Amino acid sequence: MKSLALGIVIIAVLAVLVIGGVRFYSRESATIPIEQGYGPDPTLPPPNPKPIPTVNVAKADPWPGGATPTAALGLKVNAFAKDLDHPRWLHVLPNGDVLVAETNNPVDDNPRFSLRGWIASLVMRRAGAKVTSANRITLLRDADHDGVAEIHEPFLEGLNSPFGMALSNGKLYVANTDAIVAFPYADGDMKIAAAPEKIVDLPGFPINHHWTKDVIASADGQKLYATAGSNSNVGENGLEAERNRAAVLEIDLATRTTRVFASGLRNPNGLSWNPESGELWVAVNERDEIGSDLVPDYMTSVKDGGFYGWPYSYFGQNVDVRAKPPRPDLVEKAIKPDYALGPHTASLGLTFNTGSLFGQEYRNGAFIGQHGSWNRKPRSGYKVIFVPFENGKPNGAPKDILTGFISDADTARGRPVGVAIDKSGALLVADDVGNTIWRVVPN
Repeated sequence: MKSLALGIVIIAVLAVLVIGGVRFYSRESATIPIEQGYGPDPTLPPPNPKPIPTVNVAKADPWPGGATPTAALGLKVNAFAKDLDHPRWLHVLPNGDVLVAETNNPVDDNPRFSLRGWIASLVMRRAGAKVTSANRITLLRDADHDGVAEIHEPFLEGLNSPFGMALSNGKLYVANTDAIVAFPYADGDMKIAAAPEKIVDLPGFPINHHWTKDVIASADGQKLYATAGSNSNVGENGLEAERNRAAVLEIDLATRTTRVFASGLRNPNGLSWNPESGELWVAVNERDEIGSDLVPDYMTSVKDGGFYGWPYSYFGQNVDVRAKPPRPDLVEKAIKPDYALGPHTASLGLTFNTGSLFGQEYRNGAFIGQHGSWNRKPRSGYKVIFVPFENGKPNGAPKDILTGFISDADTARGRPVGVAIDKSGALLVADDVGNTIWRVVPN
């Protein structure tokens, strides 16, 4: 039976390639409107697994000249910087300079073939996600304050799939895929030539299924918090492979020790401090292969010692029967996330709006970059949204901020990833397919 199932999968993949596009559904599609997958209490229908999971990825076809995403009513968008090399993550320095991580997944020196990995590679290549990593952080400067960066300079090179960045107490911390490293930084620096100082290791190879690592500093500069995604979809590679993964890690800079701060977070990425409550929040990509309606990605505050379900349950205490062996004791402790962000939206970027440029309507709410689904029919994500907050908690339905990333020809002109607020209060969005940083301001 196993060989028969393997043959069916291979035939399906080959058939898809022959007809020129990666797309098959196994007669599975969403049964509820996408809007019901958002908010503090999303609709969670029964799981709908199929022998061949749904694959429905938009082919990458970057923006034609002069084209931009569509901004929400009352807002406008322009290209802050173009012609970048797979820009993924952003960090705004105190003087207004913008750092962008031009990066992608690291090269595995000892690759192990797996059918799942091979199919994923085909899908990601079509989505524009299999480019070679530039391993670089580039500095962008808008010296004349016209909303366009006229200075593009390599700031740090020779990194190892860098992603998150944090500046604290005169040091710039960079989350490589396998370690946090630090560099001296002085206000206005255009380039750093110093050798990296390794602070701590992060989970890397072997496997390194989720390679992106984000980092943020505590207000007092004594601790760092870093994300590490799981090494599997639902624990199928064994729990030993998940050590210090599916977690937010706390790093004590004085002792250079690491501990798990919060766990059960399948693939956490965007870290941001809530300006009203002071809590640490994170955006999380949830599990796959149980249907187009499950499981919603989410954003949530993370509590010290909190467990958020993965792999044993989702969105609180909804049991995932695929996780073996079952752990009812952990399911009982699973914390329900604060706010669902839609199934398979690939919500990666998260930043709170601490500026005043957008007005009171946007004050202290959260902007989220939704990279876009590859395994949902119909597609979800491929946009930037805003979630209003009041008294430190989400308060209301999400609002589309940037859309139009899917063209009329059903291709992906861009895919939003990291989001940040610049010194003037404008929203910056990293678009890794469009190789552009977009800037959004009131119209």
